[in-house]
Amino acid sequence: MTTETVREERAPRDPLDPPAPAPAPPALTAAQAPRTRLPETFRSLRHRNLQLYFGGQIVSVAGTWMQVIAQGWLVYRISHSEWTLGLVGFASAIPALLVSPWGGVVVDRVSKRNLLVICQASAMLLAFIQAALSFSRQTQVWHIVLLAAALGLVTAFEAPARQAFTVEMVGREDLTNAIALNSMMFNGARIIGPAIGGLLLATVGDGWCFFINGLSFLAVIGGLLAMRVTPRAIPPAIKSPWHELASGLRYVYSQPEQFGLLLLALIYSVFGLAYSAILPAFVDRVLHADAAAFGVLNAVTGLGAFTGALLVARYGSQGQRGRWLFITCLIFPLALAAFAYTSDYALSLVLTYILGLTFMVQFTVMNTLLQMQVSDAMRGRVMALYVLTFFGFLPFGNLAIGTLAEAWGLSLTIALSSAVSLVLAGVVFLVVPRLRRLP
Repeated sequence: MTTETVREERAPRDPLDPPAPAPAPPALTAAQAPRTRLPETFRSLRHRNLQLYFGGQIVSVAGTWMQVIAQGWLVYRISHSEWTLGLVGFASAIPALLVSPWGGVVVDRVSKRNLLVICQASAMLLAFIQAALSFSRQTQVWHIVLLAAALGLVTAFEAPARQAFTVEMVGREDLTNAIALNSMMFNGARIIGPAIGGLLLATVGDGWCFFINGLSFLAVIGGLLAMRVTPRAIPPAIKSPWHELASGLRYVYSQPEQFGLLLLALIYSVFGLAYSAILPAFVDRVLHADAAAFGVLNAVTGLGAFTGALLVARYGSQGQRGRWLFITCLIFPLALAAFAYTSDYALSLVLTYILGLTFMVQFTVMNTLLQMQVSDAMRGRVMALYVLTFFGFLPFGNLAIGTLAEAWGLSLTIALSSAVSLVLAGVVFLVVPRLRRLP
């Protein structure tokens, strides 16, 4: 470079010239860079649609848990029968057995968001009917059974649509985190709902629990309607629903890991979770506690489940999900057996916390592994089969545990169900050993 060139570059600028651009600041190091991303645990909440969904769902699910508490206690107060508690659980879940597979076919053919709005509005109507019966003091067991069956029918469509809609809200990259956060939201509401429901039940009565639950559905309906959803191409219905249902069954049967995951969901829904159907009787006769204590027990279970979902949200994307599943499938039945023979309320709270934590890790991991492996074309049908195993066969467990509890006693029945779930889960892991090594 010549001296003249240097002088020319250093010559004073004309005042009329536009100002020279400011020199670029030095690049920041990774440690100095501003942190605008969400923490790893909550990264899927960067999606606006998921934010709207969470905001509405946490209100709605809290209301649903208030109704669960009120309904269980109301049934037991009317009947004083463990068998009747099991019957209501049977009625609420039997539609899933009959309808869920067809629900999956519908989910793969229609707008999932619109289907969810219809389902939420239907559930709201049922809650208001239950509230009206309660306020008028005309509630009978058959009313509750009929309404429980109607709600089960709604759930047979809503549950697979909700599961399959998650990937449309966040994409595959954040799917694991979104499923875990959804479980956190559900169980965060489970902490709040039963606690409030137990207090309302003990002070103003069950009618207000049902009425507030009805109002809570407005929050999730509003969130769904406010979403900006990219329309997805829905394949034309060239084949019959029977053929599409059969193709979904063949697809799952040809995938050993997916088939094993569905078997585990079936085992723990029938034998592991059935104890919740007779929990009101257990609280009354074994723990010698009241409705408020029943609400607290459910809230502590929700706190444990919230913790489990938080762990999966934070660490679930780092692999070893199969190992997590194996460990929790061992711990859950052992904790349930200990819970069956405790009459100390404080100890029962500790054990229900462990039950909630291990149960949530189990089913969040199973849900995640299924959704990560399934193709989009089969997603609705596979998730409907998941709902079928989780809800559809649950009524048989509910009805059986209610019947056996009246004949053999509460503690022995719960202990036997825990033993059966432990043995059958062990068989699944032996037959499909790769489940323990899934990433």
